[in-house]
Amino acid sequence: MRHGFQGRRFSRSQSHRKAMFANLAVSLIEHEQIVTTLPKAKDLRPIVEKLVTLGKRGDLHARRQVIAQIGNEGVVKRLFDTIAPRYAERHGGYLRIMKAGFRQGDNAPMAVIEFVDRDTSAKGAVDRARLEAEGTEEAAA
Repeated sequence: MRHGFQGRRFSRSQSHRKAMFANLAVSLIEHEQIVTTLPKAKDLRPIVEKLVTLGKRGDLHARRQVIAQIGNEGVVKRLFDTIAPRYAERHGGYLRIMKAGFRQGDNAPMAVIEFVDRDTSAKGAVDRARLEAEGTEEAAA
């Protein structure tokens, strides 16, 4: 019996799970929409919603708590400056999970997790900026 055990284990150690969800949270905040397996999306939702709530608080202590949890200061800046003000009037429910069929290789249920009022131009913008930066470095060299 698993009484008192909360959450899924995903066949990973606690530290691996923590790192996995931190990475998923960074990607979701960065791109505002990601595709992952349905169980991971369901477990990621409360983590990111708590981060957005801390972002809405906006004080230094909240910022340090978010940095401690996800470890990427650039993404924390985006969360506090862009995403949190967008949801200032909303009381929770910042994310949406939509089922997206099954993965080809192992038939795992897939899902799209995204912010409710997301900026559609943000999808892939970070990757485009990285490619442009790499292109200018190659041109300068």
